[in-house]
Amino acid sequence: MAYPVTVTVTPPSGPRNRLTTAFRAILAIPHVILVGGVGMGVAYNTDGSTSAGAESGLLGAVALFLALVTWLTIVFAGREIAGVRQFIGFYVRWRLRAISYLMLLEDQYPPFADTAYPAAVAVEEPAGPRDRIKVLFRVFLAIPHFIVLAFVLCGWLITTAVAWFAILFTGRYPEWLYQFGVGALKWRTRVDAYVLLLVDEYPPFSLE
Repeated sequence: MAYPVTVTVTPPSGPRNRLTTAFRAILAIPHVILVGGVGMGVAYNTDGSTSAGAESGLLGAVALFLALVTWLTIVFAGREIAGVRQFIGFYVRWRLRAISYLMLLEDQYPPFADTAYPAAVAVEEPAGPRDRIKVLFRVFLAIPHFIVLAFVLCGWLITTAVAWFAILFTGRYPEWLYQFGVGALKWRTRVDAYVLLLVDEYPPFSLE
């Protein structure tokens, strides 16, 4: 069965924009501040503690807090608050657009609003009551993905650096590197939706 989180990425047509590519990390700063970068949203401090939001931006910190609210309402009441779900979905969509731009998958500057963009994600509404057991142990269930994605995302950072030079010198993003980047984006977005309690289905370990 198809996973209830669908990510679509439409590649830019023609030669890539070398000028915006050269300064992409700087141009993306406003979005990174708001919705974070490529990391998984949890930072490990030198004292061994963890802090949420360091890799998820200002809006991401709010989304993480609201996900905790959702966790409580589902575990203890078997339901979620519609407005909370809408905000978390808004954050996931914005984060997808920002990351696709930051990581050179798109050249069009992401909007500071929930409007159309060549990179998009659609999340299906859960059918029937939420699974309280799966929600209760959600963070623990996601640990295998956190471990594998740590390597996938490191690889994505390396391939993006290679693509950055390729675009500057040739005006093109090597196709096989691009497809890997799209796959990594899809994987981490599915995990985002799962961890933030938008879906109960376990994400596949796949770049597809």
